[in-house]
Amino acid sequence: MASVSEPITFREFCPLYYLLNAIPTKVQKGFRSIVVYLTALDTNGDYIAVGSSIGMLYLYCRHFNQMKKYNFEGKTEPITVVKLLSCFDDLVAVGTASGRVAVFQLVSSLPGRNKQLRRFDVTGIHKNSITALAWSPNGMKLFSGDDKGKIVYSSLDLDQVRLFPEIFLAFLYLEKLYP
Repeated sequence: MASVSEPITFREFCPLYYLLNAIPTKVQKGFRSIVVYLTALDTNGDYIAVGSSIGMLYLYCRHFNQMKKYNFEGKTEPITVVKLLSCFDDLVAVGTASGRVAVFQLVSSLPGRNKQLRRFDVTGIHKNSITALAWSPNGMKLFSGDDKGKIVYSSLDLDQVRLFPEIFLAFLYLEKLYP
């Protein structure tokens, strides 16, 4: 008989004030003040990644008690999903409300590992809000899904500093086929 696994619940045993205090509640854009909403979250043993409504990714390193900020150049748009991966290199995938997907390869202090932040973009494929991101265990493949059912498979080549996206599945709504 197959066993049913229990759902996993993440718990922190102390308040995360240090994390929340490192994220501003408002930012200044010209003459107006904009409220910052926290829109996405992912955690692992090394990091806590928080996406925001202003397009800023806040990445808290648990080992060094240090907060880093990453953003997309150009248009500021809400981050809808973040997905961390720790393997040979630490990677963070980020999806936005307009369909942009980016992968950040984080800097490592270990010898022989990445010494500068690198960003890879999946461009021109998704036109709608990203709702899901999933990594292969080795970090060589990223799957991204949007709110219209399109799933994109992206092959990551860290040596060539390139991301090769291709449409994996485009979901067709049955009501469009059979009115």
